[in-house]
Amino acid sequence: MDSLTTIFLSLFFFAAAILYSLSLFFFAAAILYSSVGHAGASAYQAVMALFGVAPATMKATALALNIVVASVGAFKFYRAGFFSWRVFVPFALGSIPFAFIGGQITLSDWFYKVIVGVILLFAAYRMFAVSAVKGEEAVRPLPIWIGVGCGIGIGLLSGLTGVGGGIFLSPLLILMRWADAKMTAGISVTFILVNSIAGLAGNVSRVNALPSIIPLWMLAVLIGGLIGAEYGSRRFGSVTLKRLLALVLLLGGLALMLDGVKLLLSGFP
Repeated sequence: MDSLTTIFLSLFFFAAAILYSLSLFFFAAAILYSSVGHAGASAYQAVMALFGVAPATMKATALALNIVVASVGAFKFYRAGFFSWRVFVPFALGSIPFAFIGGQITLSDWFYKVIVGVILLFAAYRMFAVSAVKGEEAVRPLPIWIGVGCGIGIGLLSGLTGVGGGIFLSPLLILMRWADAKMTAGISVTFILVNSIAGLAGNVSRVNALPSIIPLWMLAVLIGGLIGAEYGSRRFGSVTLKRLLALVLLLGGLALMLDGVKLLLSGFP
């Protein structure tokens, strides 16, 4: 075997190891995120960035994986009775068109990512604090116009970043007491589903850039999503869900901040 063939085979097996390692990371992320009514887009993007996946494919890939996990989660939480149309509809009405718009925009957004990362870290801190309080506080009604307005902002952020928006919606619902932890999970995962579809539709020009291995990644997140959503909708209590959500917010905040710093250091691409 000549040296050129050896190098080629080494590169091939190295690339294969990376792709299959990504499947394992995606599987683990889908379990964690789906257990709290999320779909994992921020984690998928962070892992893909770490493994050097081309930026042009990351946004569409994360949204495609989101749709798989969110579909499972929405079905599981809805079937378990943890969903409210009254809370969901105002946010969805505001978010869907703006997620589509945001999906069409490409920004050099290091500053934005750092700022949003800080916000998510603060939300994680507040969620840990809320989880330490014994008992559930009384849920109060959501003013429809506030829900639509918040949905517009979350939808735009969702489309811009290639995430489903649940990472912004979940802490808002709990901290404002518009839903309890279980209901928040069911509303958020359905919100993520419609936003991910709208975001991918707005980003449809990049669908052709999806990697050929994505069916394997979809299978990995499907299985992970089934496991996580089952535990989140039927087995975990309110305190557990809040602590897991705090962990998800922490991971998402750190991922966004690190990505923003990376963009800054690379010279404002």
